[in-house]
Parts: sequence; C-alpha cells; structure tokens
Amino acid sequence: MAAPDSSGSRPSAAAPDSSGSRPSAATLGPAVGGTVLEDHLTQLAAALLPLRGSEQLLARWGGELAHRLAAGGRLLVAGNGGSAAEAQHLTAELVGKLRDDRAPLSAIALHAETSALTAIGNDYGFPEVFARQVRAHGRPDDILLLLSTSGASGNLLAAARAGREHGLRCWALTGPTPNPLADACHETLAIDSPEGQVAQELHLVAIHVLCEYVERALPVALTTPAAEPAPAGPVRTGVEVVLGDGAGREVQPG
Repeated sequence: MAAPDSSGSRPSAAAPDSSGSRPSAATLGPAVGGTVLEDHLTQLAAALLPLRGSEQLLARWGGELAHRLAAGGRLLVAGNGGSAAEAQHLTAELVGKLRDDRAPLSAIALHAETSALTAIGNDYGFPEVFARQVRAHGRPDDILLLLSTSGASGNLLAAARAGREHGLRCWALTGPTPNPLADACHETLAIDSPEGQVAQELHLVAIHVLCEYVERALPVALTTPAAEPAPAGPVRTGVEVVLGDGAGREVQPG
C-alpha cells in the first residue's frame, strides 16, 4: 500500500512502471486514494453499478425457482469457503423465510453435509465432494446453483458436469467472466470485480434479490396446476447395473 503524502492521504493512482504502463486493478488489489474503508467501498460501488443490469435475470431466476420448488423440485447449492457461507445463507432464506411466513421450500447446501462431505473426500477425492451428492439428490428439472469468486474450483466444475448429465438446470454466481464455471453452467450472474471479497458481498445482494423474487412469484406458482405425470411404463424386474459415473444405465434380468 502506498505511503501517505504530506496531506495524510495516499496517492490516487500507482505510478507507471519502467514500461510506462500502469498496473491492472487485479495487480493493485484494493483501490488507492483513501482509508481502507473508503478503498473498499469504492471498489464495491464500481462493481455495484453493473449489477443493476442483472435485474431481469434475477427476476426470471426467481420465477423459475418458485415454480420448480412449488411443483416439488429442490434447489441444490454449493460453494467453498466464503462462498459456502453465502450458499448456506440462501438455503436458510428458502427453508425459513425472507419476510412473511410461508410454506418451507426445499433447498440443500451440499457443503453442510459434513459426514457425507468428508466420507466422499476421503474415498473419492476432494473434486468429487459435490458431484457425488448431485448424483444422489438431484432429479431432472431440479436446480443446481454453484457459487465461486474465481469460477475455477474443480469440485464445482465436477458438480456442474454431474448436474447437466442428470438433467438439472445449472446456474452460477461467479466473479468476472470468462471463467470455466460460467462455461459449464446454463446461466451465470457474474460480478465484475477482481476482488473476491467484493464479489462475495454482491453475491449476497443477488441472493436477497433472488429470494425476494421467489416469494413474489410463489403465490401464483402454488396455484398453477402441476403437469400431468407421464404414463407409467411396463414394470421391469431385475438388477440395475450402474455403468461408469451413472450417466448410462442398463437393466439385466435377475
């Protein structure tokens, strides 16, 4: 961090290096020009302006999530570190409530399943800790929401692949794009900031707005008739054999 000048303030910009170029925002870290709080709020405000353009996406996500949950589907969420806390905040708002009392909604934070998490990590490796749970709990038309400031976490990328293979709708909250997780999911809300802490703080804003839209859409979703179930096929008996990662299945006579 630059030293204060004679006025007690730090310089407002970094000096050019030997090539005549100024360091990028990602290289600089916190914005310079004021106190630690002022620097942080400056970066937060800069990333907040582009977030305003996500209103329609959050409204659409909220409506879709409300209808899927009202029809008996579930939301699966996961993240690492601070993003895990953000994801669990979302499930608390849905299973509990954001504002007014209502029916609880099914939302599961995969990272909070500590016994499953550690068992899977021990037996299959850390990259599989979420993907295996997605295969266990996810059903076609459920929603999988993955949070990552880098968009490059291997265990979340594996979860996204497992989700798509099993017919889940995959969304992501990330930092700047392009990133691998955004590419692996159907839709992404990206925060345009090189600072992970800023991305996490605005992910929480997005989560609260998403929950607000869910609760607004829920009364209509609850009165919408569910789609008629498909006619049951012939009953097959036998032993189900799971091939590979479970993406393909065959039934052999017992």
